[in-house]
Amino acid sequence: MPTILAIESSCDDTSAAVCKDGKILANIISSQQVHEAWGGVVPELASRAHMKNIIVTVDTAMKKASISNQDLDAIAFTRGPGLIGSLLVGVSFAKGLGMALDLPLIEVNHMQAHVMANFIDETPSFPHICLTVSGGHTQLLLVRGPLDMTLIGESLDDAAGEAFDKSAKILGLPYPGGPLVDKLAQLGNPEKFKFAKPQIEGFDFSFSGLKTSILYFIQKQVKENPNFIAENLNDLCASIQKTIVDILLKKLEAAAIANEVREIALAGGVSANSELRRKFSELGIKNGWKTHIPKFEYCTDNAAMIAIVGHYKYEIKEFCSYEIEAIPRYPI
Repeated sequence: MPTILAIESSCDDTSAAVCKDGKILANIISSQQVHEAWGGVVPELASRAHMKNIIVTVDTAMKKASISNQDLDAIAFTRGPGLIGSLLVGVSFAKGLGMALDLPLIEVNHMQAHVMANFIDETPSFPHICLTVSGGHTQLLLVRGPLDMTLIGESLDDAAGEAFDKSAKILGLPYPGGPLVDKLAQLGNPEKFKFAKPQIEGFDFSFSGLKTSILYFIQKQVKENPNFIAENLNDLCASIQKTIVDILLKKLEAAAIANEVREIALAGGVSANSELRRKFSELGIKNGWKTHIPKFEYCTDNAAMIAIVGHYKYEIKEFCSYEIEAIPRYPI
């Protein structure tokens, strides 16, 4: 029954979790508010905040789990992908603590961990298709086992989460804009405005064209009516959200049919979006597929998902060297 301390520091959330025999005992997340004033994540500020928060976050997680240093069997950490400065804080801390306690290290791919968030409370059957949607990545993966997954589609430019945030910025909403778009969309008419959907072959995605079409549409309308955004904000949010969700689920459905799977999963920060979760569940019902969605606390960047990967890697003794380095671009 291995007890694993996990550390996540890929972007702007410092997180620590404790996992014992595959069960999450604690999952602490320290979010950074400093980026709101800048309209996006500032890498240097993020790494400084990680340095400030990591010791307190780890200490809080271990106290909540009621364990001491002597109870630990391994330390898992995010190696990449992510911001290099942020990753270095987590990697360096894991190395230092592991060396002091003479513990094995387990390196984890952040995107693989998002997929594995679905394994925290239950174990999906194999194979299945997982749609991972976050601020920096949009991916479709064929999952054949806990540590056996193949990338079959991804965004060729902007990620879906980025499309949400950039659309929100165009509408004058504060950062992070994705959750605000979701909230306002619930009060609007998703059929009010139509936006072009990119026609990309295969299972890959593209959101840069959609972002541009939204920008040009808003600029044209505001030129004719300066109050256009204020008068139509809810409908704009609902229409933008519907377009992004439709693009995501059309590809997911095609991938699931092509690979003849009977189960589908959702993961990543954008999987917390209410419309995406609702439509995803409806897609499962329509096709008779079993669906898997992580709890909200496991959708955004968190160390629990790092811990569950660490658990499966510990079972096969897949440890890494203390010479290991962070990788900002780390393919799954």
